[in-house]
Amino acid sequence: MDVTTYQSAFRRLPPSFRTVHRIVDMVRALVFPGFFRDAADISLCGMCESEMENQLRALLVEQIRIALAYEGRDDKDAESIACEFVRSIPELQEQMSLDVMATYDGDPASKSYGEIISCYPGIRAIVNYRMAHRLLLLGVPLIPRIITELAHSETGIDIHPGASIGSAFSIDHGTGVVIGETSIIGNHVKLYQGVTLGARSFPLDEHGHPIKDLLRHPIISDNVIVYSNASILGRVKIGEGATIGGNLWVTEDVPAGAVLVQADRKSLAGKRKESDDAPKE
Repeated sequence: MDVTTYQSAFRRLPPSFRTVHRIVDMVRALVFPGFFRDAADISLCGMCESEMENQLRALLVEQIRIALAYEGRDDKDAESIACEFVRSIPELQEQMSLDVMATYDGDPASKSYGEIISCYPGIRAIVNYRMAHRLLLLGVPLIPRIITELAHSETGIDIHPGASIGSAFSIDHGTGVVIGETSIIGNHVKLYQGVTLGARSFPLDEHGHPIKDLLRHPIISDNVIVYSNASILGRVKIGEGATIGGNLWVTEDVPAGAVLVQADRKSLAGKRKESDDAPKE
């Protein structure tokens, strides 16, 4: 991008962070009935679901038009995109119910689904990701990234809207989790705090700028667990049912069912076993 192109960006009106935040709160309130009503300012005690959907649709049309114009694109499809997104809310609700159940089943400290929805930062980050990913697939620029960055600010969990994430996904504790743009995550995957699914390097073009849209992030198969502060970098594949131990740096494929741990921990475990097996006096 040259200086002229950069400066011209400031002459266009971007979407409103405040309004996008309101859209997020309203979607959360619709996806989780009875929750997030205060955040969505649903004075709302008397507002029915259809009225909320109508308000949401109007806000979306406005902001999608602004986002398309900001990118120099025709905004004539803004209304149809907003309507398509609102129609997809029941499907989003079903997806999130699987994420909530997976989180509940995977955490013995949780006492109820309501506690998961109300208190767990992973659920807030995942619902933002899922709505942002839908809008991205519908061709909406900029707004999806705003939505996931709102979750990043709120929870410390950074999920790019371009990532592809399957069902029954859970993030335990969550702070510091990073999921890059071209990551692919299967079903029934669990990540702990501090996990990074990132890129290992950034190839440059002839002008020294990073080449965009390369497949540079990991593929995580079904039923994988990644423990805290592990970094999985590059277009590597973690096989189905594998377990990645904490504090690991992974840059090569991991076979299905493997349990990857630090070598010194493995050695220590072996020494303990030898000690336990030794004859007792």
